[in-house]
Amino acid sequence: MANSIKLRAKASKGSVTVKALINHPMETGLRKDQKTGKLIPAHHIQEVVAKVGDKTVMEAVWGGAISTNPYLSFMFSGAKGDTLTLSWVDNTGASDSDSVEVS
Repeated sequence: MANSIKLRAKASKGSVTVKALINHPMETGLRKDQKTGKLIPAHHIQEVVAKVGDKTVMEAVWGGAISTNPYLSFMFSGAKGDTLTLSWVDNTGASDSDSVEVS
């Protein structure tokens, strides 16, 4: 799922605010296809990690209860010019990541 992340990071007074929109179906495995009546297989993000260099600044474990195309926002102590990398891995083994310089 290349290019599934839209990422922004802005510094202000020693804090960095990160906003990310992830394009992902986030299926629970409990919903039925309306045409066939069969269950739609589970397909959801399991882990999200944000790093600046080798330092992890945010880590989350997700499941099927997160909505389609999830929006994520968080803050951490950082500075302008740092490079933030956000990555995810889903239950099918697919993954994606994106990096942005803090402005």
